[in-house]
Amino acid sequence: MSQKPPTPLDAHQAPAAAAPDPAAAASMRQLLDSLNREQRRNLDLLASLAFALRSVTNLSRLLELVPAVAARLVEADGAVLVVFHEDGRLWKEQLQATPYERCAELLRQLGALASSERPLLHDDPTDLSGLDQRVARLIGGAQVFATSVVCRSHQRGRLYVFSQRQGYSWSEVHRRHVQLVADLAGVALENDTLLQDMRRHERVDRQLSIGAEVQGQLLPDRCPVIEGIELAARCRPAFQVGGDYYDFIPTRPARPGHPPERERWAVVMGDVMGKGVPAGLLMSLLRGMLRAEVLSGHPPDRILHDLNQLAQEDLSHSHRFVTLFYSDFDPRTRRLRYGNAAHNPPLLWRRQADHLERLDAAGPLIGLQSDADYGVDGTVLDPGDVVLYYTDGLTEAIGLGGERYEELRLVQSFQAACRAGLGAQEILDQLFARLDRFVGANRQLDDDASIVVLKVRDQPVLPSLPALGS
Repeated sequence: MSQKPPTPLDAHQAPAAAAPDPAAAASMRQLLDSLNREQRRNLDLLASLAFALRSVTNLSRLLELVPAVAARLVEADGAVLVVFHEDGRLWKEQLQATPYERCAELLRQLGALASSERPLLHDDPTDLSGLDQRVARLIGGAQVFATSVVCRSHQRGRLYVFSQRQGYSWSEVHRRHVQLVADLAGVALENDTLLQDMRRHERVDRQLSIGAEVQGQLLPDRCPVIEGIELAARCRPAFQVGGDYYDFIPTRPARPGHPPERERWAVVMGDVMGKGVPAGLLMSLLRGMLRAEVLSGHPPDRILHDLNQLAQEDLSHSHRFVTLFYSDFDPRTRRLRYGNAAHNPPLLWRRQADHLERLDAAGPLIGLQSDADYGVDGTVLDPGDVVLYYTDGLTEAIGLGGERYEELRLVQSFQAACRAGLGAQEILDQLFARLDRFVGANRQLDDDASIVVLKVRDQPVLPSLPALGS
């Protein structure tokens, strides 16, 4: 069966397809090429600003680019960047504009406004209408568009672009581009703030390290050799610099023919209320006063009385007080005299009776009142007896469960170490080890903790000699 050939369509049934217009196609290609070039240019501008943000550490250099990039992105005649300090004052050194000749008068007047030291954002940080009006008036004869520079929800500046071109319109694309530039400027300001904070912290850390080193040199680096006793001491500050104080001081200058280990020695434990640098400075001041006073040879009550009067003015200005336990030990008689200015009474373990005593005497805080009286008491230590001096940072330490260490735990640990016949250093190590287990490994104490252990050595027992003629 043969097929019929296709019937040609009548011209009135369907129009013939129009041939493409070469001129229109070329125009479309030119438009697309122009848009692509503009997009690439904008991307290059933003990329250059982002690169500067990553690599340029000089804030002024970086902020100089902001108005130039913003103006080119939106093809405006120029741009102005106004930056605020964190307290709302205009930051004169960071006023940036392009072109400079067109904006010279504006920069001069804004600089004068910044020199007044008056916070521009004092009353309402979001109300910048006054600044906007001033900028628009000083630029003059141009359309001015503005957007905010924000850091952590705080106004840190204002970015203005302006144009005098006829028919220039502020489109949504323009707004987004300028806002992106303003956001990058905000990131730069935030980075600079963090950098300055970090540098301040580094300076403070260096000062604290120096203070801790100096204070460490003020505390005895080793215990003295005193005939008939063992000594061990340690201070663990809560911060780099602390307010705890212990010392071993000869009560009279060295004399030829008098070995220092057989002379009377002062053993002192103190605590400046508070911690950190202020407490450390007062502790250093108190140490100098006390060392000068001890050489007078006065008994403990007189020492505390004179020290209180000497330190009264300095302590009253600082609104701080000091607790101090002062004792002196005579190795020839094994007599320990002491006075107490409201410090934790040291614990005395008597080996022969296996009994615990507290060494205390009446007396107020150092610095509380100018004409305070202090009591004095004393006791004779026997071989094997142990005295524990400590500060309240030990008993007030907070454990993992939130409870305090308290004196009861200290007493139990101290008695156990004494009954085990440990030496002074071993007793001190065991007390701190028990404290560390209670507080938790690698946990910082909330307050300075110091311990001094004084143990009377056992006297050697000589073998009995046989009777003559036996």
